[in-house]
Amino acid sequence: MIAVDVESSGTEAHVHSILSVGAVDLADPTRQIYLECRAWEGAKIEDEALAVNGFTREQAIDPTKQSEAELVKQFIEWALEAPERTFVGQNPSFDRDFLKYAAERAGHTSWPFAHRTLDTHSLCYMHMIKRGLTPPLDPQKKHSSLNLDAILIYCGIPEEPDPHNGLTGAKSHAEVASRLLWDKKLLPDFAQYEIPWNN
Repeated sequence: MIAVDVESSGTEAHVHSILSVGAVDLADPTRQIYLECRAWEGAKIEDEALAVNGFTREQAIDPTKQSEAELVKQFIEWALEAPERTFVGQNPSFDRDFLKYAAERAGHTSWPFAHRTLDTHSLCYMHMIKRGLTPPLDPQKKHSSLNLDAILIYCGIPEEPDPHNGLTGAKSHAEVASRLLWDKKLLPDFAQYEIPWNN
């Protein structure tokens, strides 16, 4: 599996751009990648998105950064070395779609990955149910409130730093996936934090 986290200029893959991507190969967690790029010409850039990922508007359009097309080519070459290429993360269809649209915009890169993904939200929700716990609900919207920070805390890990980048996100996804699926720690970054249900 590949834990992946895309930071972007907005939430719609067809009108916004990738700004960075981080990934961790769960089969060999020492294999990690972090890439940044400038927004593609004409991409929309939302202030709300920049507040989340910490990029400034100037950084998002920095002409000295590589293009989105170059970024996605490097990412695919790296990812194809993984023995199992299913994407895992928090709402990984978001990350998959941004990378897929970037590959299509690039025109030089075919898309070699499946549409199926593993969502850490679903993994955590099921893990809680199987332990007899009730997953938390948003009191207003009446749906699950298991965001990444809530999942990290459930797994015994502090909240992700804010703002975060693609690699800190990917590491968080990789670690919670390992703990939820196999009851095992994965990365040295989180080794000091015990798995709560193993105690």
